[in-house]
Amino acid sequence: MKNKWALFLLFSLFSILLIYIYLSINEPSSHIIFAVRLPRLLLAFLVGFVLSGVGYSFQIMLNNPLAEPYILGISSGAAFGSILASVLGLYIFMPVFGFTGAIVALTIVWFLAHLGGFFNSTKLLLSGIIVGMFFSALISLLMYLNQQDIGNIINVLMGNLGHIFSRKEWYYFLIVFGISILLMLYMFLLSRKLMILTTGDVIAGSLGIDVKKLRRKIFIISSLLTGVTVAYAGIIGFIGLIVPHIVRMISGGNKRTGIIYSALFGAALLILCDFIAMHITVIEIPVGVITAFLGCPFFLFIMAKSR
Repeated sequence: MKNKWALFLLFSLFSILLIYIYLSINEPSSHIIFAVRLPRLLLAFLVGFVLSGVGYSFQIMLNNPLAEPYILGISSGAAFGSILASVLGLYIFMPVFGFTGAIVALTIVWFLAHLGGFFNSTKLLLSGIIVGMFFSALISLLMYLNQQDIGNIINVLMGNLGHIFSRKEWYYFLIVFGISILLMLYMFLLSRKLMILTTGDVIAGSLGIDVKKLRRKIFIISSLLTGVTVAYAGIIGFIGLIVPHIVRMISGGNKRTGIIYSALFGAALLILCDFIAMHITVIEIPVGVITAFLGCPFFLFIMAKSR
């Protein structure tokens, strides 16, 4: 217990130091801090918080170490919706279109995963890969037909936290930020039932849990959250895959508090990745590139370990 509190204190001090450096490096003016860096910091926090918490929930619910929104095709569906809103000029509705795209992707994945009358996580992952490829093809078509918007499309595909908020967008974002945090807390309240799911559907059902309803609820909330993050920051893969495993390595196995720990650690990690993306070279690198560099070898490590 003492080791856990010491680790939490160390993590808190690191996070405070990271936020201070993130906001104050190069001695910016107060206008730059409040108009550019603070919104970017809050966006990085939200995206890392959501994707890591959702990734942990998916891995527990599906009992599969490779489950996360990016691999399940939900991020691709959300990206298609956001890009469609962008090419139509409906920038302020990108979160709505992103959520709609995520729900459509989830519905298709859910339907494919239940073909044959039974459900398992392997079918779900394969369905997610197929649906992700389908939406990637649709995105490629939009890129070809709207080459004048290719810069905005690439920002969505590569993940970019440099979204410049207008005053009206800023107010909307703060509302979305608050709702997203509340939804993540609600998922934490469901974590006890998620832990029971690890024993199997039959045992969980015998203990009074409506397994299908619980999965459907988690998927819908996760799709809403993923759609919002993709609309604002594009596709940022592997955060939802890496962080839950790191948290389990530190805390030792699946635990009810893992969702919150994953969300907080994911927020700090993405802020760090964004800081690296902004300062590793003269030009800014999309943060999705940094997370992919971290995630790909980690993904291979998990696959080798699971064998």
